[in-house]
Amino acid sequence: MPQICLEVALNGPWSRSLQPGMPITTDELIAQGIACARAGAAVVHVHVYDPDTGRQREDYDAYAKVIEGIRAVEDVIVYPTLPLSGSRDAATAMTPEARFAVVEALARDGLLEWAVVDPGCAILSSLSEIRAGREGFVYHNSEAEVRHGLDLARTYGFHPSYAIYEPGFARLGAALAAQVPGVPRPIYRFMFSEGFTFGYPPRGYALDSYLALMAELDPGAPCMIAGLQVDILPLIGAAVPAGVHVRVGLEDAPFGTELSNIGWTEAAAQAIAQSGGTLAGAAEIRRKIAGR
Repeated sequence: MPQICLEVALNGPWSRSLQPGMPITTDELIAQGIACARAGAAVVHVHVYDPDTGRQREDYDAYAKVIEGIRAVEDVIVYPTLPLSGSRDAATAMTPEARFAVVEALARDGLLEWAVVDPGCAILSSLSEIRAGREGFVYHNSEAEVRHGLDLARTYGFHPSYAIYEPGFARLGAALAAQVPGVPRPIYRFMFSEGFTFGYPPRGYALDSYLALMAELDPGAPCMIAGLQVDILPLIGAAVPAGVHVRVGLEDAPFGTELSNIGWTEAAAQAIAQSGGTLAGAAEIRRKIAGR
């Protein structure tokens, strides 16, 4: 039976106006991270917010409290995001060093096992915005930033978590990682969507396409299905027999979903079991997702 890593992304770069149920405070993030771990998630991804303004921020202390708070109770892998580059609300003209500053500080203190290193750029436009005449934005990750992230991964021993919005992200990510001897193996997270126009919708042919590409680029690399504004549950039946891991949560779910993070985790765990898979714990994931 395939051992499947189940990741939960607790909130994302949204707001409660788009995703009313998402956790914002430190206590909420810790409590939901622990509850999702007990429901089967072995990996937890978080964004931290200023609870007074409801806006995302990058803050070492806030991330450290969440990571340590969850891991003090459950043995799970917890990792943060990067500053969102390209959106109207994001800081502009950040150097690679500035963009990865909080990640580097957390890694230096031994708090990171995985970290976001997204290898490429994509236009994030939602179908609803297009119909309303509003423009999306370019999610920007320069090659210099990707190279810097991979250098940090090699230095501090964390695994790059690659969000693959388009097939070219996988090609660039594999090519750059191959030039960094000793970097821990990246996790390739295929990003599907029903509400945005990037990449593929969550269809079997799309997963087959990605897996065929990965067989050429990085055979045996750990791969995962996920996305934004997407219900990924129907794709689990095709993913599990192929040994593909799964991510759910309020970052990825359709906006306004009635399911909580715990509900999404429980539903994914059930779908994985029904598809013939077993849930891998964090210790098993650490053994399986080994260096090159």
